[in-house]
Amino acid sequence: MALSGAGLEGIIAAESSICWIDGDAGILSYQGFNIHTLAENATFEEVIFLLWNGRLPKAAELAGLKADLAANRGIPDAVTAFLASVKDATPMDVLRTAVSMLALHDPESRDNSVAASERKAVRLMSQTSTIVTSFDRLRKGQDVVQPDPSLGFAANFLYTLTGKRPDAVMEKVFDIALTLHADHELNASTFASRVTAATLSDIHSAVTSGIGALKGPLHGGANEDVIRMLLEAGGNKESALEMVKNRLANKIKVPGFGHRVYKTLDPRAIHLRRMSEELGKSTGHENLYEASSAIEQFIKEAKNLNANVDFYSASAYYSLGIPIDLFTPIFAVSRMSGWTAHVLEQYRNNRLIRPRADYTGLPVGQAWVPLEQR
Repeated sequence: MALSGAGLEGIIAAESSICWIDGDAGILSYQGFNIHTLAENATFEEVIFLLWNGRLPKAAELAGLKADLAANRGIPDAVTAFLASVKDATPMDVLRTAVSMLALHDPESRDNSVAASERKAVRLMSQTSTIVTSFDRLRKGQDVVQPDPSLGFAANFLYTLTGKRPDAVMEKVFDIALTLHADHELNASTFASRVTAATLSDIHSAVTSGIGALKGPLHGGANEDVIRMLLEAGGNKESALEMVKNRLANKIKVPGFGHRVYKTLDPRAIHLRRMSEELGKSTGHENLYEASSAIEQFIKEAKNLNANVDFYSASAYYSLGIPIDLFTPIFAVSRMSGWTAHVLEQYRNNRLIRPRADYTGLPVGQAWVPLEQR
């Protein structure tokens, strides 16, 4: 009963209106809007609304969503206490556990209706951001920065992380980065979330499944490897190229290149490349962009591989002053919009997800062998 190759590659597992990808042409769209259109025009809050509702918000709806997101940034005291108690833990481990803890304190934790789940999605969007920034400050022995209701999603994240209000360039770059990472069809973490939701488990359990999948090094974390490679080379273009050549000669993978779906340039990398250059010039990290650009050109010529979303997001995030081990949690902060959109879509037209396996074991009908004869 062989249905597919390994990893369900190419198998259609669900119907969805949320995201469409053409890997051959390098096209990504959310609810019919090309990612380039959204990156150039939308705010992240508009993208959240679009993913959840299938259309762009009207002015009053956008204002309402912004107000709801701002009003729900607080996290329970018990969650804050947990964050303070695990200062040496890995951020993704902390995020996974803290998001699950939120369910214990959610006023609608036992209401799994679609309407209640929609309200919980709003809380999850805001609280996930607060968990990441609060944990980083607590582990450094710093006071938690209280959210500023006058700031949008992207600006408030940077403010509560650093204690400084970001300038216009930083806010815009991070807002676009959140948009670019918001959804990507049935990637591993989104599929994990939908599988959990399809059992009619609650939305907190579903997105916790997503975080668990994102934590795996084959899904999230490649941009952490990219920036560590660049820093190991001292941010020097010549040293970085030499390091990459040595990696290829020793058959060691260079992080940030190639993609399971895209056969051409990842459309998200186009914007992140520009943002890396812009931020590099304004923050004094232009050497990281120049090293990245040289590596991209060399890998393209030597291996015909294209940069993916992780490659330039590494130098962009570093230039924003974001700690390296928060790169993947930030992925989760953005992807929470996509995970919740898919979970809500699953609830609205649910059927238990139960695929089959292609059996490769011993021939069926094995005879029993008594223990003393084995």
